[in-house]
Amino acid sequence: MERKIVEGVVRNKEKSKEKFLNAVGKILRTKGFSALKVNDIAAVAGLDKKLIYNYFGGTDQLIDEYIKSQDFWSNVKNEPDLDINDGGQGLSKAMLLWQFDYVFKNKELQKIILWGLLENRSSLKKLADDREESGDALFKNISDPHFGEHSWRYRAIMALLISGIYYLDIYASTNDNTFCGLNVKTEEGRKEIEEALSFMIDKVYESK
Repeated sequence: MERKIVEGVVRNKEKSKEKFLNAVGKILRTKGFSALKVNDIAAVAGLDKKLIYNYFGGTDQLIDEYIKSQDFWSNVKNEPDLDINDGGQGLSKAMLLWQFDYVFKNKELQKIILWGLLENRSSLKKLADDREESGDALFKNISDPHFGEHSWRYRAIMALLISGIYYLDIYASTNDNTFCGLNVKTEEGRKEIEEALSFMIDKVYESK
């Protein structure tokens, strides 16, 4: 009997934590990061704000946990493995296309990216550091050995492509205008960008 009671308490706690995390996402998506106040989060979650302190330690810790859950690299482990015997050519294309799709669909992550440009928050810095660490591991173990003395050129190209992906996705979500004549909101426009990304990676590997 005691075991069932404990299991019920644990389940309720996890459900409540999920409600708080979902509330953070909803507020971030609809009102922006400046609206992430403890009373508003509790109201959207429909729970007592004291539980935020009980379950997370405070509002900042709750927000930090939410930020971590939304990052691309925290979710990429769910994607299938790829052959890396080509020096990372296929992996490079796959990672760019996954990010292009993931950031576009995740409005909350878009807000987090913008937030990171505007505020020096420890959890946002850690997110950027973790992202760099994950990317650096791929560079050092896969692309650097392939490109040798030209490895930094490849890294620079990837920096341009990834930052371009972030900008285009956020631009498409906040503007009705085209970009270089492309409507990045439409399937046709996005396909053109995807094909361009693949084309550029192919050219980078051909020019090694």
